[in-house]
Amino acid sequence: MMPGSPPSEYHYEYTACDSTGSRWRVAVPHTPGLCTSLPDPVKGTECSFSCKAGEFLDMKDQSCKPCAEGRYSLGTGIRFDEWDELPHGFASLSANMEIEDSTTESTENCTSSKWVPLGDYISSNTDECTATLMYAVNLKQSGTVNFEYYYPDSSIIFEFFVQNDQCQPSADDSRWMKTTEKGWEFHSVELNRGNNVLYWRTTAFSVWSKVSKPVLVRNIAITGVAYTSECFPCKPGTYADKQGSSFCKLCPANSYSNKGETSCHQCDPDKYSEKGSSSCKVRPACTDKDYFYTHTACDANGETQLMYKWAQPKICGENLEGAVKLPASGVKTHCPPCNPGFFKTNNSTCEPCPYGSYSNGSDCSHCPAGTEPAVGFEYKWWNTLPTNMETTVLSGINFEYKGMTGWEVAGDHIYTAVGASDNDFMILTLVVPGFRPPQSVMADTENKEVARITFVFETICSVNCELYFMVGVNSRTNTPVETWKGSKGKQSYTYIIEENSTMSFTWAFQRTTFHDIGRKYTNDVAKIYSINVTNVMDGVASYCRPCALEASDMGSSCTSCPAGYYIDRDSGTCHSCPPDTILKAHQPYGIQACMPCGPGTKSNEIHSLCYNDCTFSVSTPSRTFNYNFLALADTVSLAGAPSFTSKGLKYFHHFTFGLCGNQGKKMAVCTDNVTDLRIPEGESGFSKSITAYICQAVIIPPEVTGYKARVSSQPVSLADRLIGVTTDMTLDGITSPADLFHPESLGIPDVIFFYRSNDVTQSCSSGRSTTIRIRCSPLKSVPGSLSLPRTCSDGTCDGCNFHFLWESVAACPLCSAADYHTIVSSCVAGIQKTTYVWREPKLCTGGISLPEQRVTICKTIDFWLKVGISAGTCTAILLTVLTCYFWKKNQKLEYKYSKLVMNATLKDCDLPAADSCAIMEGEDVEDDLIFTSKKSLFGKIKSFTSKRTPDGFDSVPLKTSSGGPDMDL
Repeated sequence: MMPGSPPSEYHYEYTACDSTGSRWRVAVPHTPGLCTSLPDPVKGTECSFSCKAGEFLDMKDQSCKPCAEGRYSLGTGIRFDEWDELPHGFASLSANMEIEDSTTESTENCTSSKWVPLGDYISSNTDECTATLMYAVNLKQSGTVNFEYYYPDSSIIFEFFVQNDQCQPSADDSRWMKTTEKGWEFHSVELNRGNNVLYWRTTAFSVWSKVSKPVLVRNIAITGVAYTSECFPCKPGTYADKQGSSFCKLCPANSYSNKGETSCHQCDPDKYSEKGSSSCKVRPACTDKDYFYTHTACDANGETQLMYKWAQPKICGENLEGAVKLPASGVKTHCPPCNPGFFKTNNSTCEPCPYGSYSNGSDCSHCPAGTEPAVGFEYKWWNTLPTNMETTVLSGINFEYKGMTGWEVAGDHIYTAVGASDNDFMILTLVVPGFRPPQSVMADTENKEVARITFVFETICSVNCELYFMVGVNSRTNTPVETWKGSKGKQSYTYIIEENSTMSFTWAFQRTTFHDIGRKYTNDVAKIYSINVTNVMDGVASYCRPCALEASDMGSSCTSCPAGYYIDRDSGTCHSCPPDTILKAHQPYGIQACMPCGPGTKSNEIHSLCYNDCTFSVSTPSRTFNYNFLALADTVSLAGAPSFTSKGLKYFHHFTFGLCGNQGKKMAVCTDNVTDLRIPEGESGFSKSITAYICQAVIIPPEVTGYKARVSSQPVSLADRLIGVTTDMTLDGITSPADLFHPESLGIPDVIFFYRSNDVTQSCSSGRSTTIRIRCSPLKSVPGSLSLPRTCSDGTCDGCNFHFLWESVAACPLCSAADYHTIVSSCVAGIQKTTYVWREPKLCTGGISLPEQRVTICKTIDFWLKVGISAGTCTAILLTVLTCYFWKKNQKLEYKYSKLVMNATLKDCDLPAADSCAIMEGEDVEDDLIFTSKKSLFGKIKSFTSKRTPDGFDSVPLKTSSGGPDMDL
């Protein structure tokens, strides 16, 4: 081969890979058109060939060589660690996923909501728009993407996912990022060969009107991209001091480096720099804001000294014009006493008293007989930081923990020292290993108070400072419980601990959220005067409390009363609480420790809580209503009308109800699954869930997040205790105004359930309260319908008092005899039916059922008709017989008469013998006896008819034989 052109006139490149996966190395001249004397193409390495991290591919001999000093390589990858601007290839998009095309003005609200490069990292948006950071990359071989992220606030939904050639996202299980617990966390995802599009997507969700803390991402590295034929120079502020580096190291404080350096250069004495700086800054003159005071630990003489310290890192110069010097140490003073439960040793340190004794901070005393130590921690004197507390500083710039003291002891209080910058978080953490609750509490799983922590604090602020109080359970993420903004006078705050596990309590103070170089606001401080935690395992006692006595051979020793029993202070004996009262477990002394249950409720067996068994009874002057709400006992949900954030993002307030619970066990559950969407269903034991009678969560529908699962966040308990059930509008200071809902129209009183929650917040100083009106509505089948107040669409008008209306047929009173009436039918075929019918409209349910139809025998009208016909027939027969009888009799009389007439005409003077004149042959004497003596009804009829003659005359005048006066026969 002929001698070629000098190597400086050309460089090597690879051709594209062919279908067999091979390629050629060709020489490309620097000057276009120069084609002579170039080396011939050579078969290249196979397409998937790559070098290790810290190496590059030397194209001349196609072998891997280590990077020189001051340079680094990922081998097959690229790294993005400078975020002064969006690096080439990245795109930042924003969208409002909920807004339709027609409403363009809302979408324009989102144009400024993007990921913002901020030097060392890139920061997400903090509003309700969805901001996406995208990067497309073609991998020659399978590789990885890894990055560091800082994600402190679960009110932002943060997801990272990858789409491949077919636009299919990667597995969903790793899509949802976990909130970070301490500073930055590392995340790595494997990538397949071919095209990959990486997405970092956030949607903030500040429903409670607080601004979310942004998600930060830095140091994005992607491997598997291709070979690299050169190494990258180290960026300013970093260096690589040996060959074959895969990354560059940060310069230490007070030094600097330029691009591609192999070492860092010290700053001049009058200058300073922070870690990883590319230049040095001139030191300012020291002021009184550059130091703080502290107390030395007690010496052997029991004395302490006030001392002053420079704030670290020390960036000011003492020798400059106008600079202040560090004040001299103060005079020695007596140490503050030990904290309660501790005693002073010979060398003036404080040690805990042994179990069974107590102290006020000086000497330990044994608890007298009949008492037991009330163990806990009470810190009110601050000479040294207690052993179970630690303090640190979290940088407000790059969110890394510094080896610095954030809080300093000051005798009767502990206060925030000076940080490196005014927006650093000054952090104080107290770790409690577990709790020893009184036995009466442990017996009941529903009475959740295990212990309580109370602290007295004060903040003095000139700008927008914030003090956070956070609680962590079993070393899981700290959850902010309460936040105080601006200056707050000396005040006390109590938090109820409801779980017996290792707990950490954290106080974090930030002077300002704005980052300015220097320290302007070091006089803004938070002070904590005292911290008191009760029932701590391995705790100490500041006093002894009376306990129950149990006689034994060894004398008297302490024992716990059975659950639901109070202790008589004088005798030490246990007495059961009266029925339907609950025992104040943390103060079980005397009958006054038994608190009566509210109306409509009763206590459980161990007197730890009041509950309602879903029945209720109320008497009115007219009748007694009995209710049974068991059909409403299952948990039900209610979503309010959709709400929209300022950017138009849709969300719902979602309520879950367990009206009566289960014998006091609360049944409604609300969860926070923002950070736990990667956990499969049924395994979400670590998700933050709340169990209550009624709870509320914010639901973001799937179409907003673009994910198949709905997102539930920010769960809040609205009802931890059932106060009572009544038809009155007010109970225990809670009112259920009737005018919030449409009026009741059936005349059946609404039954109102009253609840309170345990959460005390600044805005709700006595906790939240909830009322549910249970209203009879015969047309609404079980479970009926729940509704929110007409004027307050989220169930509450003031954020603290919630009201609901539950209408159902199951809310109607139990049926009683007053609810039906009787219908009696006419008599049919000797049978009469009595039917029972509900009054309309039917305003009752269950209870007694309608009585069966009754059938009775009756005398109908046709029976009397038959009687009448029979009687008439009998009468007719009798009359006929009588008629015949009298006709016959009349015939005889006629015969007698004619005989008399004949006799008279024959012989005027001859009269028949008187004895036999009226009695003919065949006649009975009795006939005339009846006729003359017995004037019965029959006799009267007879005599009346016998007086009449056939010719119609009543009587016949006859001359007697003696010629005397006429006689009527």
